[in-house]
Amino acid sequence: ISTYWTTNYDDLIEKALDNEGKIADKKFTKNHLSQTKKGRSAVVYKMHGDASLPDQAIITKDQYESYPLHFAPFVTALSGDLVSKTFLFLGFSFNDPNLDYILSRIRIHFEQNQRQHYCIFKRVNRADYSNDEDFSYNLLKQQFVIKDLARFSIKVVLIDAWNDLTRILEEITKRFRCKNVFLSGSAHEFGSWGQTATELFLSKLGEVLIQEGFKITSGLGLGIGNAFISGAIKEIYNRKYTKIDDYLTMKVFPQFVADPTERKNIWTAWRKDLLSQTGIALFFMGNKIVKDPESGKQTIVLADGMDEEFHIAHELGLKLIPIGASGYKAKELFNQIISDFDHYYPDSTPKFREAFEKLNEEVDEPVKLLSKIHDVIKLI
Repeated sequence: ISTYWTTNYDDLIEKALDNEGKIADKKFTKNHLSQTKKGRSAVVYKMHGDASLPDQAIITKDQYESYPLHFAPFVTALSGDLVSKTFLFLGFSFNDPNLDYILSRIRIHFEQNQRQHYCIFKRVNRADYSNDEDFSYNLLKQQFVIKDLARFSIKVVLIDAWNDLTRILEEITKRFRCKNVFLSGSAHEFGSWGQTATELFLSKLGEVLIQEGFKITSGLGLGIGNAFISGAIKEIYNRKYTKIDDYLTMKVFPQFVADPTERKNIWTAWRKDLLSQTGIALFFMGNKIVKDPESGKQTIVLADGMDEEFHIAHELGLKLIPIGASGYKAKELFNQIISDFDHYYPDSTPKFREAFEKLNEEVDEPVKLLSKIHDVIKLI
């Protein structure tokens, strides 16, 4: 979310953004509107002022009535956002005369072409009232408010308890992030498929995901990442007027950290940062070469970094898709999910489980996995 509007004077929104490592550009005076904070992540418009300047807060009836005159730039900015952005109103009673004034002007100008907005209300509940008369009055009042807001193209969603609000916001976040796919994997050896066929498959997978409108995030895993993002980049450039940044995030793991403990900590933080932006994690192959410091002998082992990415992704609530047919660590992770499928995919349909299990079926060439991966992602 890049834009917040609030009539509150407190700094809870700014603190929440700060806790997520984001820079908030606060605007609560007219002069703030003409300034831009460098590196900002979100703009927070505080249309009735801020607690740090209590003498300038909008709080009296006179101030409300003269607001369109004295704070015309805020009215213009809010009007522009209501026309061009989708709003989700939370904890808002719609008794604010300033907003009522702005919404009325927009409705007059745009009539049937208003932007669709949303609002969440707690349903009027009999248990909250001491008698039937008060309950009936407030129920009718809520129904009239809902009908009135429909004139401004604001759809009201009713919930039974405030806890439902948290769950709704979490679900919106998950669905939004599911348009961003992370590929976890590494390969020093490529099994019976061979390097050429594997790289062709990865390139095609990158192309298909971009064609389907997904964004791709990659840490450029050894032997895996380059082919994957190459296919994605090729498809992006084939699209006219498309920017790389809109579809692709690449963050190479920092290699030159001498201290092993420090390097491990940095890589863990790096993985959390990458995965927190995504909603689906694909796991492919997962092997690496290690060298015995005494004998100098090289051995192929399963990639332990992929294990960590799997656990972080699970903690963050990502949809986990290990491609078991690719073998190595991905095969191990696939078996782990299948052995406790309801834990990783609660309330999944038989159709989804059937599609998921096909990811473990052996194929003579990896390109045959494309349709199977596509089916699973589509069902998600």
